[in-house]
Amino acid sequence: MKPVRVSAVAVAAVLAPVVLLSSPAMADGAAGRGTVASATASASPAAKDYSHMSMDDLRVEVLSLMGKSPEGSSMRLYGNRALNKGTAEALIEFLQVTQYTAQEEDDRFAVLAILGKNPGRSVKEAASKALDGNAAGLRYFLETGREKAQEQDDRFAILRLMAQNPSEKFRTAASKALDGGPAAVRQFLEVGQYQVH
Repeated sequence: MKPVRVSAVAVAAVLAPVVLLSSPAMADGAAGRGTVASATASASPAAKDYSHMSMDDLRVEVLSLMGKSPEGSSMRLYGNRALNKGTAEALIEFLQVTQYTAQEEDDRFAVLAILGKNPGRSVKEAASKALDGNAAGLRYFLETGREKAQEQDDRFAILRLMAQNPSEKFRTAASKALDGGPAAVRQFLEVGQYQVH
C-alpha cells in the first residue's frame, strides 16, 4: 500500500500523546470493556460529513480524538485499528460510528471505577442509574450527576457529624458549611471539622 503523507504541522499538535500502534496490554485492557460497533451500525444523527476530507485530514481527526483519551482507552484502541487499516472507509467509519461506541465504553468503565471506590449512597444510586441507561446518561453522570450526588452525600455526612458531636462550636461551624455551596461542604469535611476545637 502506498503510504499517505501527513504534514508535520497538522499532526504535531495531536500526535505527541498518542501511541499509534496498540500494545498487547492496551488491547487487552480495552477489550475487557466491550466490543466495537459493527460495520453496519448507523452513524450518529449528529455525525459530521467526512466524505469530502482528504486522507491527511481524516487521520488528523482520528488522532485528535485519540489524543483527548487516556492510554488504554477504547477510543485509542479502535482509533489505532482504523489507522492501521489505512483506508478512508475505515477512518470515516470510526469518525461517524465507532468513536461513539468507544466513548460509551470508556464512560461506562469510568462509572464502574467510581463505584469501585465505594462512594456514598447518593453517588452509588446515581452511578447505578447511569449504568442502566444509555450513552447520554453515562455522560451526564460523569459531567454533572456525580458532582450533584457527591454534594448530597457530603451534606448527609455533615449532618451525621453534627448528631455525633454535641459541641456548640462544632455545630455552628458545620451549619455555616451547610449554608454554603458544594466547595464549602467539601472543605469542612476535609479540613474544617478538624480545626474546630
